[in-house]
Amino acid sequence: MSPSPRASESNLVAHARRELRLLGEDRDTIRGLCRVVQAFADMGHSGSSAHATAQYLERLLRFQPLTDLTDDPAEWIDRHAEGMTQSPLWQSNRNSEAFSTDGGKTYYLLSEQQAAGDIATTPLHQSKNVPHLAEAEEA
Repeated sequence: MSPSPRASESNLVAHARRELRLLGEDRDTIRGLCRVVQAFADMGHSGSSAHATAQYLERLLRFQPLTDLTDDPAEWIDRHAEGMTQSPLWQSNRNSEAFSTDGGKTYYLLSEQQAAGDIATTPLHQSKNVPHLAEAEEA
């Protein structure tokens, strides 16, 4: 038996329920996703605020950062110190596909490396510089 729209649910939830049912999702998945959609609907968004919030939510659910990566050492995991690599390599704890060979000052993304086929031609990104505690104390 397919889940059917509820008389008291919002138009957004009814839309989600209908689309998920047409997609062939199972009852538990539909129920769970409709709870998430209802929570979003309960926030009372309209127009542009709903669009912006949905964009944030999509990025957050994919474990993606909402702002630029920084060179803050607290954002980078030293995989070499953990014995996981033979040479210095840091991984971002904010974006798991971001790797650095200089402690987070610059980084590359695995997806770009795979697309380029070679680390030498992979785009290198510059991390946003943030004043570190020691630097701030010296000033």
